[in-house]
Amino acid sequence: MIKSAHLPDLFTLQSIFEGIQDAIYCHDLEFRITNWSPAAERMFGYTAQEILGQSVLMLIPDDKYSEKEWLMKEVLSDKRISQYRTMRVSRSGTQIPVTLSLSPIKDDQGQIIGMSQIAHDASFERQAEEKQSMLAAIIESSEDAIISKTLDGIITTWNKGAEYIFGYTEDEAVGQPITILLPADRLIEEETIIASLRRGEKVDHIQTIRKTKDGHLLNISLAVSPIKNHDGVVIGASKVARNITSQKESEKLIAKHMERLELLNVVGRSINESLDLQQILQQVTDSTTKLTGAAFGAFFYHQVNQEGESHWLYTMSGVPREAFVNLPTPDDTALFHSTFREGVVRSDDITQDARYGKNSPFFGKLSEPLPVISYLTVPVKNKSGEVIGGLFFGHQEKAIFKKEHEELVLTVASQAAIAIENSMLFKEVQELSAKKDEFIAMASHELKTPMTSLFGFLQLANRNTGEGIAKNLLERAIKQLEKMIVLVSDLFDVSKIQSGKLQLNMEYLNLAMLIQEMKESFLQAHPAHILNIEMPEESFVNADRMRLEQVLTNLLNNAVKYGPQEKTIELKVQHLDNVVLTSVKDFGPGISEENQRHIFSQFYQAKENKDGSSGLGLGLFISKDIVERHGGLIWVESKPGKGATFNFSLPLAQTIWA
Repeated sequence: MIKSAHLPDLFTLQSIFEGIQDAIYCHDLEFRITNWSPAAERMFGYTAQEILGQSVLMLIPDDKYSEKEWLMKEVLSDKRISQYRTMRVSRSGTQIPVTLSLSPIKDDQGQIIGMSQIAHDASFERQAEEKQSMLAAIIESSEDAIISKTLDGIITTWNKGAEYIFGYTEDEAVGQPITILLPADRLIEEETIIASLRRGEKVDHIQTIRKTKDGHLLNISLAVSPIKNHDGVVIGASKVARNITSQKESEKLIAKHMERLELLNVVGRSINESLDLQQILQQVTDSTTKLTGAAFGAFFYHQVNQEGESHWLYTMSGVPREAFVNLPTPDDTALFHSTFREGVVRSDDITQDARYGKNSPFFGKLSEPLPVISYLTVPVKNKSGEVIGGLFFGHQEKAIFKKEHEELVLTVASQAAIAIENSMLFKEVQELSAKKDEFIAMASHELKTPMTSLFGFLQLANRNTGEGIAKNLLERAIKQLEKMIVLVSDLFDVSKIQSGKLQLNMEYLNLAMLIQEMKESFLQAHPAHILNIEMPEESFVNADRMRLEQVLTNLLNNAVKYGPQEKTIELKVQHLDNVVLTSVKDFGPGISEENQRHIFSQFYQAKENKDGSSGLGLGLFISKDIVERHGGLIWVESKPGKGATFNFSLPLAQTIWA
């Protein structure tokens, strides 16, 4: 055979042989290795000195021995084998995945004398394939929709999760624009997402809306990542979409329950704080109408007045009262009667009820203006189980009211019954209090005239009686009568306060002058006491002279009464921030915190009063009302054992200059 001038020489072939990264080795027909490349040494761990002359079969795992006959048969048939995937074993016993290319070796006469093998280590490819297979399995088994698309928005892959969520099969989806999943009002989102992907940015878990094949809208959580080629260029995008519709519905349900609980709390607090019957009925009607989602609601309450006459009160919500201008009493209708006698009535379609339309117009064939289909009524019972009213709800659509609405209304109804009873008790107390005030006013008015006459007669008798037992008795009687006159006057003032008839005769008054006038009479009545006064020469206020004197007299007398062992009393007047502050301080036993909280209440007497002094506990109550009617404030400061200071403030009037 003549060697071609274009063939590489032996040294060139040797260089190529040694430089190839794949393992190259040759063997004869008896499988003895005749050539071994450096790459083969690196792959299998045998040096050329160790392997040359050895059987190539030592590189074949036991379970692959059957390959040798087939491979040899193919080569002897003068065939080339390319990219045959199999396993080979290294010197350390490690099995290596390889792809083999086998070619026959011929002599100069063209006879096959051996075989050359090129083994490519396929470990990395196999790992990649396994990883790819694993990822493919994960993608196919995922309940999330995993979709890939081009930058033009054309779908390229579509998993089972996407089919389950959106309804399209893989054949239907692949090749279609991704916009088939977007509602019309969300198309701008796709442009924004594509713009982010072109910049290589990932879009993390946005919550949005997507459309299924049959047109249903779903709440989904969407994450989008760019797909890059080997050069790092973004060529598409992968999307992972999770259906969070159930989660959103659960969130809405929780929010709804929270809103209802908050509303129940507010309703319970508001109706229990109110003592006005009409207000309670309206609050309950409004809140339960909102809780049930009714188009309108009504609360009927059965009331019996003092004369024993029975009548109904009712409130409406959602519609004006004019809608029920021809309203019959509840006992006149079959449906109402059921609630008051049988209990809860709930119907998805009341027009199918046998009682519907009886004794119209209420809840019977009201096409105008209140068509009723869904219907719910709940009785309101007092603590003895007697039905005292009923809540009625209607809606023009079917099946609006559920069991949960019934339970919610029952909860409010039980609270309403308690509030109504409290309201009625309060009304009774008010009526009794009004009668009491009326009696006090009448009695005190009737007593004042004979007591004034008696006081005059006793004074006249005292002036005309000489010294002795009789005069002494007259003076004692006069003092006791003075006390009685004060008590009756206090009662008379209280009755005026309660009825709002306490009149004030306002004048421009110098408080300092009034106090100076009172000082002399106070010291004459209490000669053993010392009254220290500290005040400016002028303290002008707009006030009723007699009532202001009444307040000061009460505070000074209390200082004497509640500090009998301490003879010094301090009275101080000062100007502070456009008000006149007047303080009366005693050095008695003081007042406890508990008594300070109640001391200005009607008929309240401090427990510190241990000297047995008489009184009705009205003086400070009256003083408080007088001061507040002047636009002022009154309060006490005290610590047990350190006396008490009563303060009241009045607006300072500007001095009028001549």
